[in-house]
Amino acid sequence: MTDQQARFQGLPVSGITEEFGTPLFVYDTDTIRADYGRLRAGLRPSVDVYYSLKANPNLSVAAFLRTLGAGAEVSSEAELVTALRAGFAPEDVIFLGPGKTAGELEACVRARIRAVVCESLRELRTLDALAARSGTPGPVSVLLRVNPALAATGSGLAMGGRPRQFGIDADLLRRSRAELAALRHVRVEGIHAYLGTRFLRAQDVVQNTRGILAEADRLGAELGIPLRTVDFGGGIGVAYFDGENDPDPGEITDGINAAVDDFARDHPDCRYILEAGRCLTAASGTYVVRALDVKESMGETFVVTDGGTHHHMAAVGVGSFVRRNFPLRVLNRHGAPATTRYTVTGPLCTPADVLAKQVALPEIRPGDLLGVERSGAYGPTASPGLFLSRGYPAEVLVHEGRAHLVRRRDTVDDLLSAQRLVEFRP
Repeated sequence: MTDQQARFQGLPVSGITEEFGTPLFVYDTDTIRADYGRLRAGLRPSVDVYYSLKANPNLSVAAFLRTLGAGAEVSSEAELVTALRAGFAPEDVIFLGPGKTAGELEACVRARIRAVVCESLRELRTLDALAARSGTPGPVSVLLRVNPALAATGSGLAMGGRPRQFGIDADLLRRSRAELAALRHVRVEGIHAYLGTRFLRAQDVVQNTRGILAEADRLGAELGIPLRTVDFGGGIGVAYFDGENDPDPGEITDGINAAVDDFARDHPDCRYILEAGRCLTAASGTYVVRALDVKESMGETFVVTDGGTHHHMAAVGVGSFVRRNFPLRVLNRHGAPATTRYTVTGPLCTPADVLAKQVALPEIRPGDLLGVERSGAYGPTASPGLFLSRGYPAEVLVHEGRAHLVRRRDTVDDLLSAQRLVEFRP
């Protein structure tokens, strides 16, 4: 059956699973390189591509993107440390998020990152005070995250243009010029806005970019902010479901370039940040599970596997209004004809633990390997890995024809090591 196996850079899936077990996530650097390269090559040099670690914060995945030239966008102290350990220079890191702690702000000040993206006027005042006490030379660079009145078009999840915990409403910001001018230890260098995510039409990405740049132009003039940087987010989507198509990267980059060229006529020294996460890593990842049992119940055929909700909540569809299947295939008989419809589940004690509902696959036997594709983003770290005390899976990065373990799977000792037992008297 070897000739029918799915391969990662020439490595048969059976060899990877024999070495590292199942369930596991496999990431392919060739795919990451290609997806990053298509985006980077098409953009103006003034547009920096920043990798959003929230999509996949694996240290080695982040480090590989750094070697390709990406910057890092982080949203927690652990992500900041990950970025620095992965080799990102502090001046290539920005930190955003609506609920930063004092400790996180202090870490940003100590690291001297490119910019802290401030999401409220109170946070701005807090950072100014922390910077004053830190004794570090020079002001701390800040981008103001604005929640503009304009709403995103084509977004799978709107994050601006309506009441949100993110950013500062544009109208409030316009009334804050005196407060901004009073800051002494931070330097406002530009504007950040992020309207939504999982855009599947290039024209929506471009339209939103133009809207954010227009808002930045108005705010810069009204507030007296020198626009050294504008971060217009990104949110470039990935097709997961039947009837969806990936957005055309050439149309996206051409449209962004035209918008940036227009903006640059009045702001020739401005640099731009495009945040990209899902579109850089999703296609590279496969969640590999093993069939444990095949059974029938009231006319429906089930495949019970060793992986599910606890590792890949996005594929299971938890939180989605409509249950749709991620692409799934039988990896050890790749290319075999689909003959039967199966509902593929995980091992958990919940009926919600369904990886695919009534999906057409080749005949499945216990021991077969199944792969949920496009799983390189929002996998283990966006999932309830501690549910039923199952723990997190292994993660493997395939690079230059070799498979590297980049996260070992949790053991029982790992799961219990942070707990403390109270001694009860009988």
